[in-house]
Amino acid sequence: MKKRKLGKSDLEVSAIGLGCMGMSFGYGPPKDKQEMIALLRAAVERGVTFFDTAEVYGPFANEELVGEGLAPFRERVVIATKFGFKLDPESGRSVGVDSRPEHIKEVAEASLKRLKTDVIDLFYQHRVDPEVPIEDVAGAVKELIQEGKVKHFGLSEPGVRTIRRAHAVLPVTAIQNEYSLWWRKPEEEVLPVLEELGIGFVPYSPLGRGFLTGKMNETTSFDSTDFRNTLPRFTSEARKANRALVDLLGDIAKRKKATPAQIALAWLLAQKPWIVPIPGTTKLKRLEENLGAVEIELTSDDLREIESAASQIEVQGARYPEHLEQMTGR
Repeated sequence: MKKRKLGKSDLEVSAIGLGCMGMSFGYGPPKDKQEMIALLRAAVERGVTFFDTAEVYGPFANEELVGEGLAPFRERVVIATKFGFKLDPESGRSVGVDSRPEHIKEVAEASLKRLKTDVIDLFYQHRVDPEVPIEDVAGAVKELIQEGKVKHFGLSEPGVRTIRRAHAVLPVTAIQNEYSLWWRKPEEEVLPVLEELGIGFVPYSPLGRGFLTGKMNETTSFDSTDFRNTLPRFTSEARKANRALVDLLGDIAKRKKATPAQIALAWLLAQKPWIVPIPGTTKLKRLEENLGAVEIELTSDDLREIESAASQIEVQGARYPEHLEQMTGR
């Protein structure tokens, strides 16, 4: 497995990581724990060293799963988790954001226990808290780093002003935003700032929450607990309209003897050497398919062709309902 460094930091990880959320949360009922532990370990055996989780996934169950699954390989892997949501003690559901410094420290202690480790490799603020200055957030993580409980600081879905202000207090190692051929907003402002400041970029949902794999169409139905049911981009009309993007990937994939998913991931890897996508999966076959993207070389001609064709396609449907979209880019 090829390796990449996240920006100017010394954090080196596999060129493709593994997003673990869907193993316990978000995409239908939680999967069988023993099967998911086996999948985590299969990923390590295949060279994956970068694993992404968060306290809110489950909540808590995903961190526990990742902690147990990776315990035998702890020295070989990098685990990223996240803080910043306020959870209802009864239901465990998120009821807003909370990045008060004392809360960040409580979350860190709880995450360390669930992850069965004495240090969090990369600790992201999951969403910006408009009530807490980002300088205070960075200061709290800086203290955790000084105490040896955290190694690196990250932010998820921040705006560029937040990135600059945080980075001035504590170097930010990585930004995690959604980014793929069907959500390219980070190219407008975020990527240039990361290049300037030497910060790594970790795209989540690099396969458009499964849509860019070509395995679904307008008639695909989701489990009632699958959060894609709530996303405007996943209405059957939007899926039908957005099929053009999948067809484009399919055409290039045929030529390259690859799959649409592999082309979508190879396209991301070709954008910048400090980009590390974290596709999620619960199936070994898909894991192996995703990792195969590292070996696919897209030439400058291929990239120009993708760019030219993609620019003709207007993706239909918002990526989040409005109340969730308002929590991003702050």
